[in-house]
Amino acid sequence: MADWSVKNPYSSKLTENFILNSQGSRKETRHLVFDLGDSGLTYKAGDALGVIPRCPPELVEELLAASNFLGDEAVETHLGATTLSEAITDHLEIHRVSKKWIMSLGTRLVSDSVPVEIHIARRHRVSTDDGSLLIDWSGSGKDEDVPEGYAEIGAACDPAEVLWRELTSDAAAMEDYLWSRDYVDALSDFGHIGFTAKQLIDGMDRLKPRLYSIASSPDHEPGTVHLTVAIIRYSYHGRDRTGLATGFMADRCSIAETEIGVFMSPTRSFILPADGDTDCIMVGPGTGIAPFRAYLQQRDINGDKGRNWLFFGDRTEAGEYYYREEMDDWKERGVLDRHDLAWSRDGEDKVYVQHLMRKNGVEIWNWIEGGAYFYVCGDKSRMAKDVHQTLIDICSEHGGMSADEAKEYVEKSLMKTEKRYLRDVY
Repeated sequence: MADWSVKNPYSSKLTENFILNSQGSRKETRHLVFDLGDSGLTYKAGDALGVIPRCPPELVEELLAASNFLGDEAVETHLGATTLSEAITDHLEIHRVSKKWIMSLGTRLVSDSVPVEIHIARRHRVSTDDGSLLIDWSGSGKDEDVPEGYAEIGAACDPAEVLWRELTSDAAAMEDYLWSRDYVDALSDFGHIGFTAKQLIDGMDRLKPRLYSIASSPDHEPGTVHLTVAIIRYSYHGRDRTGLATGFMADRCSIAETEIGVFMSPTRSFILPADGDTDCIMVGPGTGIAPFRAYLQQRDINGDKGRNWLFFGDRTEAGEYYYREEMDDWKERGVLDRHDLAWSRDGEDKVYVQHLMRKNGVEIWNWIEGGAYFYVCGDKSRMAKDVHQTLIDICSEHGGMSADEAKEYVEKSLMKTEKRYLRDVY
C-alpha cells in the first residue's frame, strides 16, 4: 500500500461539488466529495483532509506577461529544477505577495546616496545616518514659508523606493499591502526595476496544502471523503480574486476529471469519546459544522447511546442552514437530542452560538458535570474565544465557582487533565 503524504499525495477526483446555500445567500459554501479509489486511505471522524491546490492558470499568464517572461525559463525551486511556468503553478504561491519578496527588493531599489525626503511640520529635524544635522527649522510649511534649500533637499525619490521605505518602516502598511495584493499588483509598483526569472521567484512562499475538517464518517459512504468548504471570493484593485485552494476546488476541478492531490491529516485529540454512552456537546457555526456531521454520522452508525447536543449558527436560516434534511432526520430518530440554532441576521438583534449557550447554561453545566465532552470547531479569532469565555462563565455561575476557579477548571481540568473540552479552530 502506498504511503500517501504531503510529499506523495494521492491523485483523487471529485464525485460531487454543489453549493449548500440557498439563492439569495451572501455566502458560497460547497459540499465536496472526493473519491479515494484504490488508494487504501483511511480516516476517522475528526480527521482532516489535506488538499494540494494549483495556482490559477489565468493568474500565471498575467504574471508571466507582467514580468515579460515566456514561462519556459529554467529556474530552481525547493522541489528542484523546473520551468518558470511550472514553478508558479505548482511550486509557489502567487495569489498573495510575500513580505520576504518585498524585503528583498531593497538591495536593488536603494542607492548608495539616497535623497532625503522631508515632510514639512511646524518644527522638523532631519539628520543623516552619521548623525550630522541637515536642518533644524520651524514654520508653517505653507507657500513660501519653507526652509532655505528645501526644493533641493526634498528632491523626489523613485516612487517605488518611497513605497518600499514606507512598507519596510510601517508594519501596518506592510500588512495591508500584502493582504490585498498578488505579484501582478506588486509588479505594477516595482516591475520597472527589472527581474531575472530567478529574482522573480526568490522570496515567494512555497505552495502549501490546505487542511479541511472532514465532514463524513468513513462508514457513511466507504471509499469517499466529504468536505464542507466556504469559498473565498473578493475584489481588490479592480480585479476579481478567489482563495487559492477554495477557488481551485470550486471553479477549476471538473467532476471525475481533474486530478487533485490529497492526503490524510489524522488528529490525536479531536476525537469522539471511546465510550459511546458519553454525552457530547458540539458547537460548530458556519463550516464548523463539518466534523460534527461526521460525528453524528458515526454515532448513528455505531448505535451509540450517549446524547448529542449541537449548537449551529450562521447569517440566515433561509440561506445558510447546512444539512437541514439530515439534521431533521437525526432529530426525528433521536440521534440528535438537542439542536440550538443562532441566526445573526434574521432579527433585530444579532444572535450567536454563545448567546444560546448562555441561555442554556444550567443544562450545559449539568451535562458537563455528568461527564459530557464539549467540542468547538470554527473561527479561532472571534467565535472560539467567545465560546471559551462563555463556557467559563457558565461553570462559574452554575458550578458555584469563582471566576478564577472556573477558568482553572475549564483550562486545566476539562482541557488538559480530563481532555473533555476539545477544539478544532482555525
